[in-house]
Amino acid sequence: MTLDLATSHDLLRALLPELVLTAAGMVVLLVTAWRHRTAADLRIVGWVTLAGLAAAAGAAWWLWWNTARATGAPAMIAVDDFRFVLDWVFLGIAGLTVLVSFAYLERERLLAPEYYVLLLFGTLGMMLMAGGDDLMVIFLGLELMSVSVYVLAGINRHSAPAAEAALKYFLLGAFASGFLLYGIALVYGATAATNLPQIGAQVRGLGLDRSPMLLAGLALLLVGFGFKVAAVPFHMWAPDVYDGSPTPVTGFMATAVKAAAFAALVRVLAEAFSAVAVWQTIVWWLAVATMVAGNLIALAQRTVKRMLAYSSIAHAGYLLVAVAAASDAGSAALVFYLIAYGLMTLAAFALLAAKGRDGERDVRIDDLAGLGQRRPWLAAALAICMLSLLGFPGTAGFIGKWYILVAATGAGRLPLAAILVLTSVVSAGYYLPVIMAMYMKPEPFEDAHAGMRLGRLGGAVVALSVAGLVLLGVLPNRLLDLAKASGPGLRAAPTVTAPGATPSAATAR
Repeated sequence: MTLDLATSHDLLRALLPELVLTAAGMVVLLVTAWRHRTAADLRIVGWVTLAGLAAAAGAAWWLWWNTARATGAPAMIAVDDFRFVLDWVFLGIAGLTVLVSFAYLERERLLAPEYYVLLLFGTLGMMLMAGGDDLMVIFLGLELMSVSVYVLAGINRHSAPAAEAALKYFLLGAFASGFLLYGIALVYGATAATNLPQIGAQVRGLGLDRSPMLLAGLALLLVGFGFKVAAVPFHMWAPDVYDGSPTPVTGFMATAVKAAAFAALVRVLAEAFSAVAVWQTIVWWLAVATMVAGNLIALAQRTVKRMLAYSSIAHAGYLLVAVAAASDAGSAALVFYLIAYGLMTLAAFALLAAKGRDGERDVRIDDLAGLGQRRPWLAAALAICMLSLLGFPGTAGFIGKWYILVAATGAGRLPLAAILVLTSVVSAGYYLPVIMAMYMKPEPFEDAHAGMRLGRLGGAVVALSVAGLVLLGVLPNRLLDLAKASGPGLRAAPTVTAPGATPSAATAR
């Protein structure tokens, strides 16, 4: 299906998933205004939200199935498989988050159906970030997503840590957005364009790859995106915000928000700055700092939620390795790992939500002692999540890291690949103690885990996620083929070699 985005009819068809989700958000707003007083009202809004997410996923599938492609001059929205696959990722994570949230919101007495409205509009912002082919569209999507998540972080108005998390996220997020917007202004000043393909054409045609204004703009863009993906040294907000937010919101932020930021980053670098090789060096060092700092600081954590927060930072480093590879293989590995990471992290936070109370900030690793005997199925699910996060063979996490290593070594980033392996070994120091506590230590007291309940919908989410982790660990080829077909492809520039790259790799795709 060929779409001419210069015509309003085809433009509306290209934006069909976003339009469907916007309409769903309006409907949920109306339902929220009508029914917002009881737990039954909360469940109604949740089911309407799920219907809206499913409808938007169906619209994205329809465009993908009909091989929708854009013709004519570059437009502000991209029509490609990369966008459609990432749309499914965002909508899937949002749907799983809704299912986990049913029991959690009722248990914590958070009778705020606006929670689901914010999830919908946050997901809409993510879809605009992944599909935006213009810096302004990406910025608008990022702000829509960010404002929604700021409020979600502090949705529990009875929790002081949640209020602190929301305020800290808002202040630092606004500061980072300023960097991003100023970077867009500098890029526009250097190229007279905000459209990504047009920026790329200007850079190549006018030889702007060494323009001080363009390089300054690119640096500020990387700062803004580095904040959103929680890359070191722009990660300082993540542990406190993840720790203070309601646990389903933390899972949503650690997976969907991170995926949206990486999707936008990859598209910007691939389409606008493929001829500017200096970003490879910057991303190389960002990846190293993020992997090392995230894993080492996670070793010192004793609460499960904060450990998973620093683990999320470490995994951002692994994903940056795929970006630094600057190749089609790196793009495919990024998409595959985002899906695998989403499944294992969502399941881990869902299990944590079942264990704790009042935000789960006080659940220590030792508090899981004896879970294997008292709740064997829940312990097995959490153990598989920990092993997948570690990258143990037979899980999707292992396959994802393997593909990132293949991409990195294929691009000549051998030291970066070695650092990834070494830091993954270090991560065993905080993932394996969780498993040891569950299976090798007795319960701290009788009926210590008696109140641990997932609920039917939460149990279905965990079961589906764990099954996906095992299945992708054994049969990953179909998803990898989809990831290869969807990646926009990063081309390494031939003139600059990143640290640790072999000369031949600088000219490789």
